[in-house]
Amino acid sequence: MTVQTMNVNAVVDQAKFKPFHMKLVFWCLFIVLFDGYDLAINGVVLPLLMKEWGMSAVQAGMLASTALAGMMFGAMSFGMLADKIGRKKVILICVSLFSLFTFLGGFASNPTEFGMLRFVAGLGIGGVLPNLVALTSEYAPQRLRSTLVTTMFSGYAMGGIMAALCGSWFTADYGWQIMFYIAVIPLLFVPLFWKFLPESLIYLVKVNKQDQARYFLQKVEPASQVSADTQLVLSSTDQASTASVKALFSEKRTAGTLLFWLAFFMCLLMLYALGSWLPKLMMAAGYSLGSSLMFLLALNIGAVIGTISGGVLADRFDFKPVLISMLTVGILSLVGLGFNSPQPVIYLLVSLAGASSIGCSILLYSYVAQYYPVAVRSTGIGWASAVGRTGAIVGPIVIGLLLGMELPHKWNFIAVAIPGIIGAIAIFFIQVKKKEAEPAADRKALNSVLTAD
Repeated sequence: MTVQTMNVNAVVDQAKFKPFHMKLVFWCLFIVLFDGYDLAINGVVLPLLMKEWGMSAVQAGMLASTALAGMMFGAMSFGMLADKIGRKKVILICVSLFSLFTFLGGFASNPTEFGMLRFVAGLGIGGVLPNLVALTSEYAPQRLRSTLVTTMFSGYAMGGIMAALCGSWFTADYGWQIMFYIAVIPLLFVPLFWKFLPESLIYLVKVNKQDQARYFLQKVEPASQVSADTQLVLSSTDQASTASVKALFSEKRTAGTLLFWLAFFMCLLMLYALGSWLPKLMMAAGYSLGSSLMFLLALNIGAVIGTISGGVLADRFDFKPVLISMLTVGILSLVGLGFNSPQPVIYLLVSLAGASSIGCSILLYSYVAQYYPVAVRSTGIGWASAVGRTGAIVGPIVIGLLLGMELPHKWNFIAVAIPGIIGAIAIFFIQVKKKEAEPAADRKALNSVLTAD
């Protein structure tokens, strides 16, 4: 009796959109919402912390970078760990870390305590992002992959909106601490995440947990007719790849890996410089704190629109022209913010800057997820994100230095736009190999299995 085999990559690629996909995107989006919230509270509380603890702009910038430093180490370590022990376990560990230690940040009484708690929270924030991207990308049908990943990731910008609204509603009455107390909510949902989030299908096949893999594959595509005797296999590139940093530089991926790292560095520098300092930058331009928080809201509303529309455009066209176009719009918007304009125009420019900076950074995650084989996807995303985090660390510090120099405010925005130019150049030179031959073979093998008696 011959054993039937089924290529799980081919089944997932050709699957139709099902309730399973919707639930997966929903739960991942919920986690990303609070992940984005945890990061966006920096922009809300920094002006308040500077006043309460008597910090300079440079010191506040250093303090904002503590969570970003934690994110760098979290992205590196948890991305690789997930390729070894499974994405679901790592996601739950990271959610617990960032939710608990952000909550504890509300009890900090001085900058040192605050910085230490934010660093540990950053480990979870940085570690969860690559794994949510990889898990969503892994289960998404090929024709909707970018759309689903960016829709899930739009929760990141929604978290920024939530932070801006909570900051304008609550901080005047309850102090900056309330922003951190709210962050405990995801910790209460960990049992539900455990119940409803699926484990990585690729991981289950690699560790030969065939029964669990068959269960999830049946959820993805009920028409696949998976039986108890069906042996699930991976595409040859995913089966052969190992979850190591060395794999990121093998099979002619060195140039692409380095260019992705440069693009991530520049885009995240631009993103976190804006996210951490936009209210303070607008205050330097003459606006009140309340008005400045509304600019933070506009930034993240633009980010939601840019993220989702960017994913749809990337599925219809290609990542490269979409990303370069978004960065071009962002660069022009940031330069425009340096000049005096009517307030509605300023809101529009801030929204466009958010759509491009945050939207582009999120779309990069989806781009790099499709660049690497599934088996090293979390490692690839994790290291690209980790290198990018060095840019995220530098961004708030650089803007803090510029604010300390009290230059004309237009130079602050021009400084934020320069990394966008470098990022666009890096993206232009990225070459992604088209994977046509293997999927064709996979489709042929899949069809033979589905039509077998």
